Amino acid sequence: MATNGVQQPLLNGGGHSASAIQQKPRNGVKRFRRCRTAPASDPASEEPRPPPPPDNAGATASAKNVFESGRPSFRLVGLLLLAYLLAGTAAFYLTMDHMSGHRSGCRALDALYFCVVTMTTVGYGDLVPSSDAAKLLASAFSFAGVAVVGTFLSKSADYLVEKQESLLFRAVHASAAHPARARLRATEAANRTRYKLYATAVLLAASLASGTLFLWKAEGMRPVDAFYCVCATVTTLGYGDRSFTSLAGRAFAVVWITVSTVVVALFFLYVAELYAERRQRQLARWVLTRRTTSADLEAADMDGDQRVGAAEFVLFKLKELGKISQEDISEFLEEFDRLDVDHSGTLSPSDLAAAQPTA
Repeated sequence: MATNGVQQPLLNGGGHSASAIQQKPRNGVKRFRRCRTAPASDPASEEPRPPPPPDNAGATASAKNVFESGRPSFRLVGLLLLAYLLAGTAAFYLTMDHMSGHRSGCRALDALYFCVVTMTTVGYGDLVPSSDAAKLLASAFSFAGVAVVGTFLSKSADYLVEKQESLLFRAVHASAAHPARARLRATEAANRTRYKLYATAVLLAASLASGTLFLWKAEGMRPVDAFYCVCATVTTLGYGDRSFTSLAGRAFAVVWITVSTVVVALFFLYVAELYAERRQRQLARWVLTRRTTSADLEAADMDGDQRVGAAEFVLFKLKELGKISQEDISEFLEEFDRLDVDHSGTLSPSDLAAAQPTA
């Protein structure tokens, strides 16, 4: 890149490549930003690096905590589920006299059964609130149940997104250095997801079979009606014309409904994960194998000097993969402008101290 007519080297010492990204002109002087990018290497053969300074480590840990604090863990989901079941069972036990419908003969079991049916949005309709107080209580727990299920789905979605980002990163960086090893790792990852899908499919089939068999033998339904009730339950349709009515049936339903609905959710999660992994591998393969054209260089030339440096090329590839947008880049450049107090085109501790004074 050139700065005021002087050619700047693209490679500096220390094993790093540097490229220039143009800043906004100030006082008619054209300035460039220098940003360093480490050369691509195989993580397995890379020598261990010294730990970062304490301040940097603290900042990295803080950023990690900020992102992780907004995402619920599966342990938190389990605690929320337990709290919901305990609170719901206690509340509906106390208001059972204000409920109408078929009773099993065990007040606590009926309360827990109604709580599970409400949380999973099955809603058979065989046990319903009759008074205004019971209806308001059921309304509150219906929203709380949806929130618990939504928290589980949110965590599952986070898991899926993080898995695909990690897969894409490994595919792009490993394929460039060791194509054979990258293909082997991609195959192993696909097989792991496929095995999880197969295991969940077996659990789903076992859940459908056990529910159908129980309704047939214990509840006295015809096999077709039992299978119909099972399918309406695991998909949370809950038509209400068939349900668990006996004491043993509702005790079985409390466990079976919770487990089967989770298994169904996991089954479709792994189906989506397998499909997304296949799309990510196709995208990574396309990015790595396609030829770079003059149009690509023109699109990657951010400062318009008809030269593309390493940082510009990396940004172009990230945009091509959909990992970053032009709006993101503009925001980063504005942040750099704000921190570059002395307008030198680089950041130093004195710039940070002046731009971000401590209270």
